[in-house]
Amino acid sequence: MTDRRVVVLVVPAAGTWAPPGRDPEAWRLALAEDTYEVLAALDRVDVAVAVAGGDDAAVAEVGALTWPGTPVYAVDADRPVLDAVALAGPAAAVVAVSHDVPDLPGLLIGKLFRALSSADIAVTPSEDGTLAAIGVNVPTADWVIAAAPAFDTRLSDLESGKPRRHAVAVGPGWHRLRSPADIARLDPGLEGWDATRSILRHP
Repeated sequence: MTDRRVVVLVVPAAGTWAPPGRDPEAWRLALAEDTYEVLAALDRVDVAVAVAGGDDAAVAEVGALTWPGTPVYAVDADRPVLDAVALAGPAAAVVAVSHDVPDLPGLLIGKLFRALSSADIAVTPSEDGTLAAIGVNVPTADWVIAAAPAFDTRLSDLESGKPRRHAVAVGPGWHRLRSPADIARLDPGLEGWDATRSILRHP
């Protein structure tokens, strides 16, 4: 048995959008860098990065944003969370985090790990109905494997498929940056998200 806990940042292999006048690739990497910095500052967890649908070049590009020694690997774009869990190595629990939460409070990740003491899966819901972070125990419950959770999975789908009342734990919600309208959710008064802030200030 191990009590090792792993947090995996999941980054798409290519940018899909950016604020007006900004480059989608620069925006994707800025979000990923800031979210990684949040995770890297957490205590008593190991941090890895997974590039969803990426090749060696994409892995190297994202890896350049990380601290030396951080594992960075490619995962299937259709199964990013379960693949990230499988590649995380021996662990008691793994939390996968979407790349587009640069101002995520680290405290929310700790809440997911605590919830996994009794739940099979624990999630941080996003205000747009998707998921910002997904935590699972290792070994992963069969029903969770069958559900193949991803960040676009709806919480209602997990709830409808759970085998018992407390199998799904829902932590406090947060916001993902998935459209120009979401930029307004960033609080300029808070420290952090420096790369994202720089992109917004300098087109």
